Amino acid sequence: MLLKYKKSLLLFLVLSIVGCFSFYQFVYPDLFVDKSKIGQVIDQFNGVNVYYNGSTGNVSGRNVTSDGYNLGQKYQCVEFIKRYYYERFNHKMPDSYGHAKDFFDASIADGQINPKRNLLQFTNGSSTKPQVEDIIVLGWSRYGHVAIISKVSDNEIEIIQQNPGPNVSSRATYALSFSNGLWKIDSFRVLGFLRKL
Repeated sequence: MLLKYKKSLLLFLVLSIVGCFSFYQFVYPDLFVDKSKIGQVIDQFNGVNVYYNGSTGNVSGRNVTSDGYNLGQKYQCVEFIKRYYYERFNHKMPDSYGHAKDFFDASIADGQINPKRNLLQFTNGSSTKPQVEDIIVLGWSRYGHVAIISKVSDNEIEIIQQNPGPNVSSRATYALSFSNGLWKIDSFRVLGFLRKL
C-alpha cells in the first residue's frame, strides 16, 4: 500500500512539474526563447527565407530594400509576406505600412482590388478557390497574422509563416471545404486571402 502511495505521489509531482512548465511556457514564452537564434533561417519557400524571431513581439529593426521600399519590422510576419512578394514578383504595395490584420479590408467586395495592397482580395467563403502563393490574412490577436499559402488540395491548405511564436512550426494546415459554390478555409480566424493581379 505504501509503495502504491509513493508511486501515485511521484506521478502527481511529475505531472505538476510538467503542467507548471507548460503553463509558464504559454504565459511567459519570452522566458523560453533562445535569443541567439533570432534572425536564423528556419524554413524557405520558392527561394525566399523564413527567419526565426523568438517571441512574437520581438523587433530587430526595419527591413528596407536597396531601392527604399519598406518591407516591415525584421522577422515579423508582415515582413516575410512583403519580402516574398517583392522577391518573387517585384511587387510593391502602395501602402507599405500597417499591421497584418490591416491587409484585409472588409469594405472591399469579394474578388475586387484592394488598392492599399494592389492585390485582388477574396473573402473566406469565396467562389474563388485559394491557390499557392496567395497571402492569407488571419484576424487573431490584436495585430492579426499573415502567411503565404504553400499547398492547396480540395480539402486542405498549408501555409508557411514567419513569427508564429517561439515554439510554433513555420508550417500549418487548415481544412478547406466547398459548399453551395463557396470555398471556405475552416478556421474562424481566417478573414480572407490576397492574390497578385
